[in-house]
Amino acid sequence: MIAAEDRGFTLGDGLFETVLARRGTYRLWDAHITRLVQGCEVLGLPPPDPDACLEAAERKLVAAGLTAERAAVRLSWSAGIGGRGLDRPEAPAPQLTVAAAASRRPVTPVRLATASVRRNAGSPSSRLKSLSYLDNVLARREALAAGADEALMLNTRGELACGGAANLFWIDDGVLFTPALECGVLAGVMRGALIARATAAGLAVGEVCAGPQVLKAASAMFVTNSLIGVRAVADLDGRPFAPDPWVDRLADLVADLV
Repeated sequence: MIAAEDRGFTLGDGLFETVLARRGTYRLWDAHITRLVQGCEVLGLPPPDPDACLEAAERKLVAAGLTAERAAVRLSWSAGIGGRGLDRPEAPAPQLTVAAAASRRPVTPVRLATASVRRNAGSPSSRLKSLSYLDNVLARREALAAGADEALMLNTRGELACGGAANLFWIDDGVLFTPALECGVLAGVMRGALIARATAAGLAVGEVCAGPQVLKAASAMFVTNSLIGVRAVADLDGRPFAPDPWVDRLADLVADLV
């Protein structure tokens, strides 16, 4: 149960991670927990115990009857009860909650629409998996209203940032590009895994600060997150992208993680 005074509920004060489970095995678990702990350092919260997180996730999978399924397991780490106002108590007592739901991997390319909602690259929360996700919610809503599946978000400087719930990549002349973290981008777990594996495979990877005009020269685009892996972009604001073997090659690099 979540208390009415819980700071995660009243202020969005906390963090979350969404981990893919397949037949009770958690993909990229250590990377997710590491990001959660690092986020706690930024927020000044006591971090959760990794073993307690794993035990809670396993209990939830069993209770939901999803131990033999593909499931999304969400761990929420709230700052806990803190009374009225913005200031936390001197000794915060964070609360862990876990939810699990069946998760079917999409098999079709995604359609993107550029949203008017911007990422605040100057805010620390733009690089955290914060419980406050309202900008992303509004961006996705705008994209759906435009007939797309996902939003493309720019930052307040007009640079490429991310999707509503995904990291963004594009390919130009055989080089893999993605927005740099300083653009107000979440350090996605799948983003990190793909960059590491692509680099190890000898592919050139650029983390850049660039405006949307660079996409005019891109031969392909795709998005990533822990539940979808690599998902090709079919079109952006009505501009179609043809299937590209580079995207398939990159998807193969992380196929074991999804």
